[in-house]
Amino acid sequence: MDIIRITKTGSELYTKAMELYKISFPEHEQRLSASQAEIMGNDAYHFDAICDNGRFVGEILYWDIGGAYYIEHFCVMPEKRNMHYGQRILDAYADMPLILEIDPPTDETAQRRKHFYERCGFTENPYKHIHPPYRRENSGHELVVMSSPEPLTPEQYETFRCFLCNVVMLSLIHI
Repeated sequence: MDIIRITKTGSELYTKAMELYKISFPEHEQRLSASQAEIMGNDAYHFDAICDNGRFVGEILYWDIGGAYYIEHFCVMPEKRNMHYGQRILDAYADMPLILEIDPPTDETAQRRKHFYERCGFTENPYKHIHPPYRRENSGHELVVMSSPEPLTPEQYETFRCFLCNVVMLSLIHI
């Protein structure tokens, strides 16, 4: 498995990754194209394509927040799911604590997603968490914060929350 950091929007691999991104996340959880292009120049932001034997299998878009990685978006090609790529990709980033957000487990899909992350060593955190909106016309939405290998302390959660609000979300370009 190869991890390829993409830093510019012009490549074929970037195009494939954005096609997967658009089918994997609801529109209100997606950055606008101009915003995505802008943040790729930020040293703390990583847009990593994952390939296996030269074939694109998924992507992980994350921020190095100093002491942990915040996984903003993570997805595997639909035809490659249930083949352990998700776990293998997350394992490749386990050199740092990992933080991510999921929808509250109120339906079957969200429950399966939560169980997947738990099998990968993530723990649900107890903090009430509202993710700010990616687009001007939307409102913030409640998400569950999960972390690996351990739950976040209140101080760690606050560091993450401040980074999310003051760096990640301020990097948005509203068009």
